[in-house]
Order: sequence, then C-alpha cells, then structure tokens
Amino acid sequence: MSTEISATPSTDGGAYLRRDSFIERDARSRAFALLDAGAHELLDPFDRIESPWLALQGVVPESDDGLVVVRGTVEGRATVVIAIEQAFQGGGIGEVSGAKIAAALGSALRDTLAGRPTAAVLLLETGGVRLQEANLGLAAVAEACAGVLALREHQPVVALIAGGLGSFGGMSIVAALCSSVIMTREARLGLNGPEVIESEAGIREFDAADHALVWSIDGGVQRHSLHQADVLVPDDTEPIRLAVAEAVAALAAPRVHAPADEPAGPDDLATRDVRTPASRALDTLRRHLAAIDPADPPAPADLGAILDSAAEAPLAPRGVTTRGLDPAAGRGTAWTIALADTAPAFLESTLLQATLELAGQPATLLTVVPDPGSPYHRARHGEVGLLEGLALAERITQITAEDAAAPVEKKRPIIAIVDLPSQAYGLLEEMMGIHLHLAAAADAYATARAAGHPVVALVVGTALSGGFLAHGLQANQILALDDPHVEIHAMHKPAAARITKRSVAELDELATRIPPLSYDVREWATLGLCNRLLPVSDADHPTRDDVSAMRHQLALAVQRARSGSRSLESRWSAETSGENRAATRRVWQAMADQWQ
Repeated sequence: MSTEISATPSTDGGAYLRRDSFIERDARSRAFALLDAGAHELLDPFDRIESPWLALQGVVPESDDGLVVVRGTVEGRATVVIAIEQAFQGGGIGEVSGAKIAAALGSALRDTLAGRPTAAVLLLETGGVRLQEANLGLAAVAEACAGVLALREHQPVVALIAGGLGSFGGMSIVAALCSSVIMTREARLGLNGPEVIESEAGIREFDAADHALVWSIDGGVQRHSLHQADVLVPDDTEPIRLAVAEAVAALAAPRVHAPADEPAGPDDLATRDVRTPASRALDTLRRHLAAIDPADPPAPADLGAILDSAAEAPLAPRGVTTRGLDPAAGRGTAWTIALADTAPAFLESTLLQATLELAGQPATLLTVVPDPGSPYHRARHGEVGLLEGLALAERITQITAEDAAAPVEKKRPIIAIVDLPSQAYGLLEEMMGIHLHLAAAADAYATARAAGHPVVALVVGTALSGGFLAHGLQANQILALDDPHVEIHAMHKPAAARITKRSVAELDELATRIPPLSYDVREWATLGLCNRLLPVSDADHPTRDDVSAMRHQLALAVQRARSGSRSLESRWSAETSGENRAATRRVWQAMADQWQ
C-alpha cells in the first residue's frame, strides 16, 4: 500500500518558504543530497564524454551529456545515484547518457553478484528519448530497462520523480520497472506527454492547455492515489532523503517470495519487499481493465475508488478465440499466417498467437494486429495499448512459468512479429497508466530472455517508439526485412519535426549523414541492433520461397540466441555496430575503470 509523507502543502507559509527545495537543485546537487558524506561522481564533466551526434546538428553538447552518476552510501548502504539534468535538452536520453545509466546499473549488478550489494536510485526528470539521437536514444532506453530488471532481481532500484518536467516517454517505462516509485505532488509521470497526445490524436482527445486535466492524469497526487507511485513526498530535501533511505532499506531486506498480486499489508514500505513488482502484478492490471468501460471511461477523480473496489474482484476465465483472418489486414497478420504451422488464435482481438516448428521444436509467434472494432479506440490500428501490453505480458509469463523446469535447450522460442505504428496515444490510456502496461510486456520479454528462452523479434513493417520498446527491443535477436517500407524509429517523422522544430525536409537531410536519425532500415541496421537484414521478394504478400527462407533465418536466430549471451551488451560491440556505438563502448569502459 502506498505511503504519503505529509505531501499536502503546509498552511504555514513561513515553513514552506524555509524548506530546502529539492526541485530547485540541479541534478548534481540532488544526487549528492541523497547520499552520505564521502560520495564521489563517476564520469564527471572533466572526462568530456560527449554525445558524438549533437555537434553534427549544430547543438552544443554538454561534457556530462546531461546525466550525473554518483556512487556512495545511503544510510550506510552502498548505492549509486543516477540523476538526469533536465536543463540540458529537456532531460532527453541519448547514446551517452543512456549508456551511463546502463553501465552504472551493470556495475551495481556486478558488485552485488560479487557479494557487495549495491542499490540504485534513479532521479528522473526527462521527456524520454532525445529525438536528436532518435534510434540510439530508443535503444539506450531499452538497455536501461534491461539494466533495471537485472539489478532489481537482487537489489532495490528506486525511481524518484521530483520536478515538474516529470518522467515521460520511454523513461516512464523505466520508472514503472523500478522496485519503488517516489513522487512529489509537483511531479508528473506518463508515457505520452499531453502535447504529444494532442498532436497525435487531436484536441478533442486531450487538450494539453487544460492544466487541471493534465494534473488530474499525470500528477503525483493522482499517480499515488492509483498506487502507481508508492510514496508521495513534499518538495523538501530532508523528507525526500529519508523516503529514499527507507525505500532502499526496506526493499534491500531479504526477499520473501509471495504469490503474485498479494495485497500489501499495513501502509508502510516495510511490506513492499514481499510484494510482486508492479510490472509483474498482472492480475491487478487485469482487474483494473475489467473495472472500466472503455466506451464510457470514468472521470479521473473517480478512477482511484473504482480501481480500489476491484482489488478483490474475481478474474473472469479467459481463453483464445478464432475468426477469419485477412492477410491484407497488414504485414503482421500476413507474415503470421504465412509462417504459422497452426491456425492463429486471438488472445485479445488485437493480439494473435500461433505456433511455428523450428528445428523440431515449437516456437510461439506473437503479433499485435489491427482491430477496427476494438473498444479502445486509440488502439485500433495495431498500436500497443493497455490490453496489448498486458496480454503480451500474461502470455509470455505463462510460457516462462510452464517451461521453468525445462532444460535450457528445451525452453520454447518466442517470436515477436513486429508491425506496429506506435504505442496508443489516448487520454484513457494515460489515465490508466499505459506506461505500466508496456513495462509489464518489456518485463516479461526480458525475464523470458534471462531465463534462457530464445526471444527473436522479426520486424516486417513499422516499429515505432514505445510500442517497439514493449514488443521487440528486449529480444536477444532482432531480424528485419530489407524493404523500403520497413520503418524503425523513435517517433513518426511529422511529430519528430514538430517537437524538434525542424521541417521534414531538414530531418531528411540530417538523416543522410547522421545514422541514428535515419528512417531507412539499412541505416538502422548499422547501429548494432539488427542481427540480420533479410531480403524478400514480396514483403506484403510473402511467397513460398520467402517463407521458407524466413523459417531458416528464424531457426538460425534461435540457435544464435541459445548459444549467445542473454544480455543486450553485444549490441554495442565493435563487431556489430562499428563506430556508430563507439561512444557507448567508451562509456562502459570508463565506468568500469572508475568504479574500482
């Protein structure tokens, strides 16, 4: 159960003015304020590890790339604090800043596994992926997700969101994966910012100028009332420091394994160590979706009571359904039908499952597909929304559990067929916490990968933004069709142009000389993310030869996944990414050197 630490503004105006505002501090000051005396910064500005991509666009880089890593102790417990500086590029995550996050989490994990437990605290003030680095920013966020999940298995990873910028975009998924989330009432948390939703879906869907509406959806008070933030604190440094220390101490206690979705006990953090992480509380998310009518959504002010009333509701039995499939519905559908050995079945009206035999072993195909009749009107065109994120997580978790006792060589491959326009941009989605539903899917994929399941993503169409973070980017092998209509990116080109205040023509020109900005799949394949780029004769209507060749490539990908690393670190090796991720390698090496 969530905790509130006197976050209600004091009626004593003098006390308010005398407070030591945490929000008014910069990232470096915030990080040191949380740690005991003697903390030291890693990869500081004098190391001058700057983004290699910003100067090429006329943007002055920062010598710390807007991210501070400080190592020390919190009340005597070894902790690394990772703080994003919102004053630089709106806290956007690029190649270097993202690599600093992943490398710091990786170092904390290595220390922990070596018998030196080290917790992590993430200070999130970010709009998400830095669009000036687009595809490398998106990759970096996926790698940060993997880093949080790996460390969270052993030590607490606490997210603190304090300032008004909040945590949006892919970094909201990172927050949702953390062991605990602490917010101030001045903070905001959501996957899609109000302006982005208005831009994508129109003012009738979300009026970004309606500040009361914005705070009723994304604000710290609302996220806390929905139990999507564990602790609500005032903007005062000492109470915030104490809340972080309590979260680290409580969550660092020996874990007691409890059934999924076990309700929390008394309303204090001491019970959080026995709870399933929020991104794995799938039954809770299912009950929440069952409690609302997407065709007649509740007012934000009523949502908390509605969700609380559903806490003990029985779960309706669920199964699969079948219906006629039209290959013309999209490439995802077409390739699923073509590859499957069994008739595809629907786990939801927008999620297909089928079985494909690879090298004598069944593999599970999962594909998000359009449904013009979906009750979630912002997820009718193949977007990953509330239902899709949750249903992916449920099915993958089920597979992982069913194969838990199987030897590694028998664990079922999971094939994510990817053709999705993005995540769902909608008011209802934000109100319900779509960031948490997509985090559940990312968690499930990463957990399956870590357990030894070969996880392969096959991109046959578009793969954009948060949708790809949830359905594809946690794979340990990624294949893509070598086709001009395959598009992989952090954002739609028109939206990216609006947000970066550039024309589409300017973006196109920059993309010709800056690979992370390109919408061309061949350029994307140079970033270390693509294990094979596969030519086909007909990407829309795969021929028999196309299918035969693809089955062979999927079997090879499964074989590579079984024999290779279960982490994502191979993505930035010199062999896979050349000079395009040289900065990432430099960050990891410097972090390892300075962590000693």
